Amino acid sequence: MKIQLIRHATLWLEYAGLNILVDPMLMDPEEMPAFPNTPNDLRNPRAALPETETDYTNPDLVIVTHTHIDHWDAAAAERLRKDVPLLCQPGDENVFIEAGFTSVHAVDEKYEFHSVRFARTSGQHGTGEIAERMGKVSGFVLEADAEPVSYIAGDTIWCEEPGEAIERYQPEVIVVNAGGARFTQGDPITMDGPDVAAVKRHAPNAHVIAVHMDAINHCMMTRLDLASYLASEQLDGQVLIPRDGESFVFDSKTEPG
Repeated sequence: MKIQLIRHATLWLEYAGLNILVDPMLMDPEEMPAFPNTPNDLRNPRAALPETETDYTNPDLVIVTHTHIDHWDAAAAERLRKDVPLLCQPGDENVFIEAGFTSVHAVDEKYEFHSVRFARTSGQHGTGEIAERMGKVSGFVLEADAEPVSYIAGDTIWCEEPGEAIERYQPEVIVVNAGGARFTQGDPITMDGPDVAAVKRHAPNAHVIAVHMDAINHCMMTRLDLASYLASEQLDGQVLIPRDGESFVFDSKTEPG
C-alpha cells in the first residue's frame, strides 16, 4: 500500500492494484475567501498543489467523505473524468450526479469494487449545535487480501464513532484529519492535538497519519504545533505528519512509528 498526501485532506492511495483519490480539493491557492466566522481572514487554500509525478486527476476510483468545499470543489468536478466510479455517503449523491458523474455509489454500510472491500463509518464534525449545522460526515475502511486494513476517518473529532471503528476493524493504517479547525465560537470541528494523541493511544500498533493542516484558514493547529504537542505527550515520532506531496509505503509487516 502506498499513501500520498496531496494537500489538506486530498489523498492518493495505491491499494490492491487500484489508484484511489480521496476528498479532492484541486483549486488554485487563494482562490476562495476565508471561511466565515473564523479567527482570521486569510484566503484559501493557503498552499499550492505540490509538484508530483502522480497523475491524481486520473484515478480508478474516487472517495468523497462529505461535500464541504475543502473536500470536494468545482475544480475537482471539472478536472475528473465523468465516468470515474465515485463513492460517497447517502444523501450526497445528487451533488455528483448533477455535476455530470455517471458512476456514483452512495455507500450505506459496505461496498466492494474489484478486490477491495469498503465499509463506511461515521463521526462527529464538532460538538453540540455546531456539529448539527456541519451535517453528516463519513469515513471509510479499506480491506483487501495481502494489504493492511486502512481507515480514513474523515472530518471527525475523537469521539465514540472513530473509537468504535478502530475496535471493530482493527486498522493497521489510520488517517486522521487534524488541524483543530474551528469557528470564532465553539469547540474544534476536526481533531486537535489531544484527539490525535487519543487515536494513537487507542491504536498503539497502528500507523497513524495526521493530515488536514496548513492549507485552510480555520485549521489553527499547524504541523509544527501538532509535532510539538505530541512530543510533550511522549508521543514524539509516533504519528506521521506528512508534507504536501509526501508519501509512505506500508505492508502488514511495517513497524508503526
